[in-house]
Amino acid sequence: MALDLKEHFVKYEALVQMVDAVFDRVKSEYPKEVFCREKCSDCCYAIFDLTLIEALYLKDKFNNKFEGKVKNDLIETADKTDRVLVKMKRDAFKEVKNGANELDVIGKMSQERVRCPLLGEDNLCVMYENRPITCRVYGIPTSTAGVSHICGRTNFNQGESYPTLNMDKIYTQLQLLSAQLVKDINSEKIKMHEMLIPVSMAMVTQFDEDYLGVRKNG
Repeated sequence: MALDLKEHFVKYEALVQMVDAVFDRVKSEYPKEVFCREKCSDCCYAIFDLTLIEALYLKDKFNNKFEGKVKNDLIETADKTDRVLVKMKRDAFKEVKNGANELDVIGKMSQERVRCPLLGEDNLCVMYENRPITCRVYGIPTSTAGVSHICGRTNFNQGESYPTLNMDKIYTQLQLLSAQLVKDINSEKIKMHEMLIPVSMAMVTQFDEDYLGVRKNG
């Protein structure tokens, strides 16, 4: 990655630290309810997308950590995973186009399970220190668009009141960080910050200046 995005990554890491602090606080207050354990990989089969800043950060750390055959094998796994996700999304689009309720289709998609290409054979994340925010908050109560979510393996009881992380606010911050990045690199793709990118796609994509739409002359 030729572009210097360190300044943007520092801001992203600050948001990550804030999210980690929220998770740690909830875990300390509700130790019996938060089930997260080493090699509990339930969240590693959830389908979700990354914002642009997250995708760029993950790919940068991935490139710095792996090389040679190990890197190529991980990319090959990611490519296979991405094909599965593309087919699933294509089928979902066809369902909606043929009259299915969009919310029902989205709900069904959210129940699908696809193994993350970063999940090692030992059931440990190979990029754990740099894992996305969605992975970091999976074990505590969260809410999106006013709907609460809890991990199926936690001991939180549905309907009871717990500290809940509002993911809409987190997503807004991620979008703002992405938008500022797009502006600062002088990209001609002014709406690129709205992109949502699966982990698998982030791993196989070459985020060079052409992809990011960096203007060559000013």
